[in-house]
Amino acid sequence: MIRASYGVALLLAPGQAIRLATGRPPSRRACRVARLLGARHLIQTVLTATAPRPETFAIGGQVDTLHAASMLLLAAVSRSGRRPALTDALTEAAFAAAGFSASAHP
Repeated sequence: MIRASYGVALLLAPGQAIRLATGRPPSRRACRVARLLGARHLIQTVLTATAPRPETFAIGGQVDTLHAASMLLLAAVSRSGRRPALTDALTEAAFAAAGFSASAHP
């Protein structure tokens, strides 16, 4: 439910979600990217809910880990994008940990 709520927030109110995370007004590009990520989270929620097996959770954890890693790379190279990238990396790391935990304890 947390992932679904997060996805809906990013999809329907990306500007507010970004502003809450960063304290700054987002660009149009950031809002578009947030909407895409929100859609990804909703798709992942549906896939996990329809096939709640350990391997599904593990694959989701891998996707979240890759997303977190990409955000750490962005934070390393983008001074202006550092804070939102680190915030997103932490969020994705939490989702990854939950996915891997669920895969280990069906």
